[in-house]
Amino acid sequence: MTQLINDQGFVADDFATPYARFDAAEGAEAGATALDVPSDVQPETIPVDGAISMIRVAFPSSADGRGFTIARQLRLRGYTGRLRAHGHVIADQYAMARRSGFDEVEIPDDLAARQPQDQWLARANWQEHNYQARLRG
Repeated sequence: MTQLINDQGFVADDFATPYARFDAAEGAEAGATALDVPSDVQPETIPVDGAISMIRVAFPSSADGRGFTIARQLRLRGYTGRLRAHGHVIADQYAMARRSGFDEVEIPDDLAARQPQDQWLARANWQEHNYQARLRG
């Protein structure tokens, strides 16, 4: 099982559509509305049209930050659907996940047990502590 996290803390997953595995060489199955994207895909190969309502980006390790780049590039290309980080994201990375464009984070239950809701909520004010925005004035 997994635990879904957003700015309100641990929440129930309200997304029931099955994910289609996205592969850069093969794309996704026709008619897919939700994509499961690996961390090694080039962001420009992911479709951002209105037919895709959810993109879930894999984080195979908390040391693998490629998913943050994928999220940022998808948002810059105009993707407005739901964007979910999936896998080994730790509470300390939550603010970065939100700033890069993710709406929510999905983690394994064992990680949620080691990093309870209060640790995630401590980073939920990600907009207030954005040093880059302060530097821009």
